[in-house]
Amino acid sequence: MPVYSNPAFAQPQDAERAIRTISTGDVFDALGKGVSDFWRHPSHYLFLVLIYPAVGIVLAVWSAGGATFPLLYPLATGFALIGPLAAIGLYELSRRREQGEDDSPRHALGVLKHRSIGAIVAVGAMLALVFVLWLTAAGAIYDAHFGSNPPAGLMALLTETFTTTRGWSLLFWGNLVGLGFAFFVLATTAIAFPLLVDRGGSPGDAIATSVRAFSANPVQMTIFGLVVAIALFVASLPLFVGLALALPMLGHATWHLYRKLVV
Repeated sequence: MPVYSNPAFAQPQDAERAIRTISTGDVFDALGKGVSDFWRHPSHYLFLVLIYPAVGIVLAVWSAGGATFPLLYPLATGFALIGPLAAIGLYELSRRREQGEDDSPRHALGVLKHRSIGAIVAVGAMLALVFVLWLTAAGAIYDAHFGSNPPAGLMALLTETFTTTRGWSLLFWGNLVGLGFAFFVLATTAIAFPLLVDRGGSPGDAIATSVRAFSANPVQMTIFGLVVAIALFVASLPLFVGLALALPMLGHATWHLYRKLVV
């Protein structure tokens, strides 16, 4: 099978790329275009997202059965950390549609033959590590607050969390640490994967470009990150099945945000 080819690879890969300053209106325009892309051909993306909520359901069942159920909330919120990797095939479909090429779903798997698949895997591995570190940190925070006298069940945990001092402390420190992880992922990978799909390059180039885009547009990027995090968290609540809609919409929106940010 032929190796994936993109004319953009004729350009120097690691040259510093120019970043635009965008407005809040541009952020919501990108989100609107992402929704439009999805509804134009919604059936195209079903096979891409079936695995994602299926894994979520398995993790939810595993977490609900025993002493590990306190990690259910970190798992649900943590999906925002690996969302950029889960949507990798959607960036390719958006790129092809923008170029007037065939955007049938089979082309989403074209990223597996991408010239920069090594860089994509490397950045993806970094996200996977961040996800594991977040779960580890969340577990440690829970143990620090409830380890010596854990609640007897899920309802007891919820009651303790929202009505006691140690529960409020758990919420405060857990969400604060989670916010730190989220900002790290937003700054380093928000546009790294779309850039690699579109232009190729090295992991360092992609991450550095994403950091510069975040530095040039901190408010706008934070707004986008909050929308993504809230949408993925809400979509994960009904046994994660809502991700089948939220993930492709946000994936396409990320592509359009990348196009607005990188010259």
